[in-house]
Amino acid sequence: MKRNPKQLWKISVATTLEAEDAVMELLGRLAGGNPSAYFDLEKGTSIVSTFRPKTVPLGVRTKIRDGLGQIRDCGLDVGNGKVSVAKVRRLDWAESWKRHFKPLDIGGKLLVKPSWNKKGARRGQVVIVLDPGLSFGTGQHPTTSFCLQQIVAAVGKQTKGPKTAEPGRTVATKSFLDIGTGSGILAIAAAKLGFQPVEAFDFDPEAVRIAKENARNNGVRARISRADVTRLPVQPVKRFDLVCANLISNLLVAERKKIVAQLAPGGVLVLAGILQSEFGDVQKAFESMGLRRTAARSEKEWRSGAFSFA
Repeated sequence: MKRNPKQLWKISVATTLEAEDAVMELLGRLAGGNPSAYFDLEKGTSIVSTFRPKTVPLGVRTKIRDGLGQIRDCGLDVGNGKVSVAKVRRLDWAESWKRHFKPLDIGGKLLVKPSWNKKGARRGQVVIVLDPGLSFGTGQHPTTSFCLQQIVAAVGKQTKGPKTAEPGRTVATKSFLDIGTGSGILAIAAAKLGFQPVEAFDFDPEAVRIAKENARNNGVRARISRADVTRLPVQPVKRFDLVCANLISNLLVAERKKIVAQLAPGGVLVLAGILQSEFGDVQKAFESMGLRRTAARSEKEWRSGAFSFA
C-alpha cells in the first residue's frame, strides 16, 4: 500500500510535569522523532507527543508502558501514563500544536511568544520569539516562568551606574549568569532587558547549539558555552548580580558552594527545578551558605525560590 504523505502517526503519553523530561527521553528512544510537550491547564496534565511519517513500531505501546513503569520505579510520578496512537493530517497537527503555545506576559515588561503568533508588544515591553523545540524552556513551565519573573523584578532596582540603553530597552547595568540554560530563554530575556554582561552555559552540547541559535534569532548578544556546574571555580574572576540555576535539587545541593561563589555581594540567586517535597532541603543547604530566602512560589508539584546574602 502506498503511504499517504499528508498523514502522520501521533504517539502521545499523558503524564505529569515532574516526569515530563523523562517521558520525552523515553518516547524519543522508543518511537523516534523529536518529542515535545505541552501542559493542559484544564486537566492538569502534561502531554508528551512525537510524530512519525511511517508506520508505528511494532509493540511500541507495550514498550512505552514498560518504560513508564521503570520511570515510576525511580520515584517519579508519571500520572495515569495513558498511551495513545492516532493518525493525523500534517496540517491538522501543525495547527492544533500551535494552539497550545500562547503568548506569555511577564509583568508587563516581557512578552514571550512563538513565531506564528501575531500578538504585539505593549509600550516599553520587550519581545522574545521562541518556538517549541528539543531544548527545555519556552517559558510555559512553572520553574522557567518564575525565573523570568525574577529577572523582570530585578530590572529597575539599584544598579552599579548609569548606562545609555538602546531605544526601547530598559536601563540596567547588572550582570547575569544562567546555569543550565536549556533553550537560552533566560539569557535572552536578561539581554533584552538590558543586563550585561550576560553569560550562560549548559552541559548538553545540543542545548548550547540551540540556545545560541535562539539568541541570534532574537538579536541579542550573550556568551553561551558548554560547561559543567561541578567544575565551576570557587574563586571566580568575576561574580554576577543575578544568577539563575534551574537544575535538579540534588545537583543544586551538591554544588551549592560553587553556585554561591558566582554571586556578587548584594546579588540575587534564583533556584528552580525543585520538587515541592525537596525544596526544604535545598533551602536549608543554601541558608547554611549565608543566604536567606526573599521570594518563593509553588505551582503544581514545583517550588522555586530567590535568595540573597543575609
